[in-house]
Amino acid sequence: MKFTDPSFLNTLKSVQDTSSIRFRAKSMSVLIVSALFIVAVSLLSFSDVYSQENTNPYEMADIVVTATRYEESLLTVPTNVTVITEEEIKNSTALNIPELLKTEAGVFVNDITGNRRNITVDLRGFGETGSLNTLVLVDGRRVNEADLSGTDWTQIPLDRVKRIEIIRGARASILFGDNATGGVINIITKEGTALRYGFSAGAGSYDTQKGSAFLSGSTEKFSYYLSGSFLTSDGYRRNSKTDAKDLGFKLNYFPSDRLKLGISAGYHKDDTGLPGALTETQLRSGTARTDTKYPRDFSRVEDYYVKTDAEYTFLKESFFKTDLSFRRRSVLSFASFVGGNFLGDTRIDTIGISPQVVLNQSLGNMKNTLNIGLDFYSNEEDIENKSIFFGSPSKGNYTLKKRNLGYYIYDDFRPLSNLTISAGYRFDRARFIFDPSTPDRITHDEELYTAGINYHFQGRSYLYASYSKGFRYPVLDEMYSFFVNTIDTTLKPQRSDDYEMGIRYYFNNSIYVHANLFRIDTRDEIFYNSLAFSNENLDGKTRREGVELQFHGNLTKWLTFGSSYTFTKAKIKGGDFDGRRIPNVPESKITAQMIINPIQNLILSLEGIYVGERPFISDFNNSYGNQEDYTVFNLRIRYKWKKVTIYGDIKNITDEEYSEYGVIKYPGLRAVYPSPKRNYFVGLTMEL
Repeated sequence: MKFTDPSFLNTLKSVQDTSSIRFRAKSMSVLIVSALFIVAVSLLSFSDVYSQENTNPYEMADIVVTATRYEESLLTVPTNVTVITEEEIKNSTALNIPELLKTEAGVFVNDITGNRRNITVDLRGFGETGSLNTLVLVDGRRVNEADLSGTDWTQIPLDRVKRIEIIRGARASILFGDNATGGVINIITKEGTALRYGFSAGAGSYDTQKGSAFLSGSTEKFSYYLSGSFLTSDGYRRNSKTDAKDLGFKLNYFPSDRLKLGISAGYHKDDTGLPGALTETQLRSGTARTDTKYPRDFSRVEDYYVKTDAEYTFLKESFFKTDLSFRRRSVLSFASFVGGNFLGDTRIDTIGISPQVVLNQSLGNMKNTLNIGLDFYSNEEDIENKSIFFGSPSKGNYTLKKRNLGYYIYDDFRPLSNLTISAGYRFDRARFIFDPSTPDRITHDEELYTAGINYHFQGRSYLYASYSKGFRYPVLDEMYSFFVNTIDTTLKPQRSDDYEMGIRYYFNNSIYVHANLFRIDTRDEIFYNSLAFSNENLDGKTRREGVELQFHGNLTKWLTFGSSYTFTKAKIKGGDFDGRRIPNVPESKITAQMIINPIQNLILSLEGIYVGERPFISDFNNSYGNQEDYTVFNLRIRYKWKKVTIYGDIKNITDEEYSEYGVIKYPGLRAVYPSPKRNYFVGLTMEL
């Protein structure tokens, strides 16, 4: 494996957290109070709802999603899907996409370094491998890399985002392939409309400065959207300074009513310090939470992509579409640890081709949509590693390749106007090639299928159930040993069975509740064994089961309220870790958001997030107790005057001392990455 952070050297040793009972009691009290609050607000709102007419000017628009790689109504998707709109993005306190996702059910987010640079996003409780089991797309283009780096969230500025779709569960594996075991986060960027231009600027705690500008326009045949942004911040901790720059554009050309041609591109560059973890022993001895023991560690990234797409409509509503993309990502990183240090210089090139045909044809009075397509991805990673282990220097040059081909067929059949039956199949093959290595290649094949049913009733209310098979291939540096230059031919892809059922009920056009039950059974789950310093398949199965409850409503003309409760029971069944909890997965998560519009043009947004206790990273034996639970409140005040919007954010209003991320460090010590205390940000935007 590649060492990019000292936490890769974690090992296990038995230490008991004597305060775990107190934390558990605190977690339960917060849970009960929050749950009662949600129920009380819901009941109060329902008593007023039925006295309102359905012509509420604040009613929700019909939701259209691309969960099946083409636009369709949310009513026909048999899994828990959330759409975050552009207006909701403006009203949130988030400065980036992961901060926006923190308030969503079933989504667990860790800002590791506290500087909005090193962030993991986990759907459905996969813990330390969450970023490898959550597929991220930007306009349908895969963002996950073929190595352990996962998703770099800094290359997707929030200023460019039109909406975000969260598609939970392994069902997305049928249509999108690898990495979608927990689900898919699809980010849709802005397109050109009428001539508009504007800029934003802001500053805040830790000498943070942020700015952006955009230009948008369109004609009958042409549309364009161009944007650029920068972010610089010293970060909450020493050696967490970050300096990032981004450029992006999206151009569309419509030569005829049937043909659409597009090209988009993005460029990202950043230079960021890596402060690393602090052990509890260091903190007890007086080390400040803002300090670091790794003052020289850093990561420098340059990343750019180009994507072209063409879409041709035929037979009224059927279409053929193909995407072609190229991406190059270069990373220079330095990490120090007990006994040495590591310098890695990596470049990875990715080429993707994804043609598909969608046939919308009716069978009598019954609608039917057939989606057929394939995905081809070529990844080539060139690596130069320099390291020192206990005084012994070493140097290595490696070329790692992954060739991935998958084809799928998915059908959406509506025998009745309010009943949808869907099913799909995917065959996927990945070939890995390594140099130098003996053996030098290995191939894995996977076959997947899914089936689901949706029934909608009483307007836009609906219920659903589905079953899906999911999978994840090992990534390049999970399979390859940089120490002995060999492939671990015993490492298998992990496979999952995903069961879903749920209901979304609309009390009127502006208030709904959503309840979802899920269970994911996974075989051969891939994890990092810190005792053996190697990636392995668990000898037991894992089971994740739980419930996701969501409430959202425009309760009055001046008040919008949303809340969620996620319960996730993630345990290992059988093998050496039988009955143990999966690290870094909290059983309970509660969120609440309140948007108040007391007077015209003034909006106050308040959000609260509670995350329960969870085992430390790498503690598969659950020997070290749990990492503390925490509750954080954030506030945004936004005022719009003509073309100018002024806003101010207060993060962590109560000045909570907490850590989102905790690990077991060598030689068996509990350690945390301290999260920022109360901090501020103010800014303004102007659109003309």
